[in-house]
Amino acid sequence: MNKKFSRYLGVFCLLFSSYSSAQWVEVTGEAVILESEETARVNALEDAVFQAMKHAGGEIASLSSLKPYLSEPRQQYRFSGNEVRNITILEQKKADGKMYITSRIDIYPSAKSCHKTQYKKGILLGSFSITEPQQAAMGSVYKIGKDFAAILGKQIQKRSQSFIVTGTTTVPFNATDASAMTMLAEDHDAQYLIGGEITDLTATTDGKLKKEQVNRQFAVNLEIMDGKTGEIIYQNNYREIGLWPFSRSSHVDTQSARFWVSPYGQSIQRISQNMMLDIESALSCRASLPEVINIHNNIAQMNVGRVHGVRQGDRLKLWHSAGFIDQKGIPRNRMVETDISLTVDRVYEKSSELIVNQPQLAASIQPGDLLTKQTRP
Repeated sequence: MNKKFSRYLGVFCLLFSSYSSAQWVEVTGEAVILESEETARVNALEDAVFQAMKHAGGEIASLSSLKPYLSEPRQQYRFSGNEVRNITILEQKKADGKMYITSRIDIYPSAKSCHKTQYKKGILLGSFSITEPQQAAMGSVYKIGKDFAAILGKQIQKRSQSFIVTGTTTVPFNATDASAMTMLAEDHDAQYLIGGEITDLTATTDGKLKKEQVNRQFAVNLEIMDGKTGEIIYQNNYREIGLWPFSRSSHVDTQSARFWVSPYGQSIQRISQNMMLDIESALSCRASLPEVINIHNNIAQMNVGRVHGVRQGDRLKLWHSAGFIDQKGIPRNRMVETDISLTVDRVYEKSSELIVNQPQLAASIQPGDLLTKQTRP
């Protein structure tokens, strides 16, 4: 099987049924065989479901709730209360060290999915520090934290339904300095700040094989901070183990394609995808909060635009920002609902102009006021 063709085979067959909004997709997922064929099978099946949901417009955030069931070695899976209703395994094969799973997947995409009713939310991406730098000595992979952040950024930009990376920074995130974090987020039009720490890069050898095989750990912590308050709102830990195919004394370029197509590099890419899916699951249904950045007469400008999903004619509701800093110096975000609505008139790449629908109330609008998208009936 042609590798390039198999990678994109997930979109080769999409048929619409004659009832409701149901779709079925026949799709092939793939995964490198690392720990065992059973693990590779689960990974390939997850890849197939992800491709199907992405192509059919389903809510990829719901994939996290399906994962525990996909580990069961079955030929058919049925679900209720999820956009994915049925998965049927059509073919399973191994080739070139990979597992391929071809499945028929029945999907009922919802028109009210969070990513369809909200604008994409901005993320400021920080680098991932290494807890024990000496663990990076093998291969001299001291820059792997920075390069992992870049891979995660690409996952979000290309595959996320609810988020967009508005900037990257090398400034360390500090949850104890909330005011500095909110200023950093404001400078990059980011609603959330994402960073973390790589906690394990150790290697082990498998003496059972004739040729010594080196397996290497990759464990990382993820932290997400609210850009409006500076508070940590989500944390999670991830771990994968992958074959390290490089010489112990070599200097490995963690920006090179050679590293990222290796079994170890692909296991790290899998972590980045799982992170992206968990971010979707945890935060996709939180309201996106564009800000008013300028107001002149009856025209307001906000800090989200075409890349966030803004369209001409969208209607938004205005909220006055009434945040304050408490006695402990912690910013407290507070929004006061108003009777003011606005309609998008012009859309630019990262900003938009809006017409105030109640001109007599336009004088009360100030930069920093927040907006929420109103769903169309």
